[in-house]
Order: sequence, then structure tokens, then C-alpha cells
Amino acid sequence: MPDTPLEVRDLGRADYRPTLASMREAVDERANGQRADQLWLVEHEGVYSAGRRTDASDWTAPGTELIQVERGGRSTWHGPGQVVAYPIVALVGRGRDLHAWLRFLEDVIIATLSDFGLDGERDPDGTGVFVERRKIASIGIAVRRWVSFHGLALNVDPDIGAFAAIRPCGFDALRMTSLARELGHDATPSFDEVKQALARTFARLWLRYPL
Repeated sequence: MPDTPLEVRDLGRADYRPTLASMREAVDERANGQRADQLWLVEHEGVYSAGRRTDASDWTAPGTELIQVERGGRSTWHGPGQVVAYPIVALVGRGRDLHAWLRFLEDVIIATLSDFGLDGERDPDGTGVFVERRKIASIGIAVRRWVSFHGLALNVDPDIGAFAAIRPCGFDALRMTSLARELGHDATPSFDEVKQALARTFARLWLRYPL
């Protein structure tokens, strides 16, 4: 059992840069024992970010601004219609295994998709979750003082065309998908339903981590 409760914070719609600054402050506060483990949920305004493994080939549209960040992975897009989850949690005492932590985040996504009738799959050569080889969720983490931050992004009903300005996670943008594309708009749950399901699933699995 975790030694601190998990607090879920819903940030609503928020710009990326100030959220990033707040997240970095929260990491130090968690490491110093000044706050509990937290899960932040947010829907960002449209933004492109570049992780530590971003390659020059990820820029496919001239003039596209990529914000450099400390997370793993390559380039990605965040924007309306996409649930972004930032777990700011201490991994100390839970096994300092970052591969296990990545698999845990994939488990959270796969279980959430299952709630809505979709079978999520892992990429045997990387991270993220796919539906029949179409990428529906991306993962990129950073860890400082054994507190994890950044996290995952699940496409509910975003403008998939926004990915075309980059090679998201090194993939062709045509491989990106969403719940709306897989289920059809009439059968797609609301954004809030997906956000709440993701939070419930994370909290439930977090009680047992590491599995």
C-alpha cells in the first residue's frame, strides 16, 4: 500500500508552458515531502513538444515551434480533445524500475480503453498504446530525485491533422488515431467520461504498484 494518498487534480483547459512550470515546482515539493502523490489531468491548448530523443527529421512543417522538454521520447502534439495525465508521484520504495513504470502507464491506458470496448496493445519495440497498430496514446516521462513527472496523452477526439506537422514519436502521422476514429463519433464517450475513467483506473492500479 502507498504511504501517501493519491490526490487527483483536474486542471481543465490550460496552456502548456505555465503547466510545465508548475509541474517542475511540484516535483521538488513532492521530493521534499511537501505534498502527496498527485495525478494532474489537463486538456492543453495546441502545442508541440520535443523530448530528449527528438530527431531533426521530426520537423516536417517549416516554422513549427517545438518546445524542448526533459521527458523521454520524441516529438508530439497536445491539444483540445486529448486527455493528458501527469502523475507527480514518488517511486521510492516502489521499485526504481523505469521500465516497470512505463509498463504501468501502458496498463492504465489499456484498462481505460477496455472500459469503452477497445483492445489496446503495446509496441514491442517502444512505448505507447495502439489499436490494431494505430497509435491512440503516447507516453513520455521524466524522473528527478525519484519523483516521476510528465506522463501520458490519450486521444479522445482531437484534430488528428495537427500531428501532420511533425513525425509524432517518430511515426508517420497517418498512424495516429483516437477513440472517435475507432468507435465512431456517435459511440464515443464524452471527454469528461474518459478523463474520469482514466483517473479511476490510475488510482486503482496505483494502490498495487509495483505489480
